Amino acid sequence: QVQLVESGGGLVQPGGNLRLSCATSGNIFSIYAWGWYRQAPGKQREWVGHITAGGITNYTHSVKGRFTISRDNAKNTVYLQMNSLKPEDTAVYYCNAPGPGVGDTLYSWGQGTQVTVSS
Repeated sequence: QVQLVESGGGLVQPGGNLRLSCATSGNIFSIYAWGWYRQAPGKQREWVGHITAGGITNYTHSVKGRFTISRDNAKNTVYLQMNSLKPEDTAVYYCNAPGPGVGDTLYSWGQGTQVTVSS
């Protein structure tokens, strides 16, 4: 079973930046797309964006132009660079591999990493 370990969260002021990392176990990292998801208090988990095995990225509208997903296949790690953070970005952030159906994911969720945007 692939394990997912997210890190890099913290408290940041509005307009600030953070870089999240997601380290994965196993040796199949490079063949899959990888996505970032987030869950704000009292809300359902939502898709933030993903990067395909070929490096193509796609993002939800609210983060386009501010967030960037990248991957390092040699390190089995996917990153989320978050710039110009807003209070509404406050959430627990998770990574996972998107599954074949809408909203599907392939693996059990990790513990996530808390991002709090507040002055």
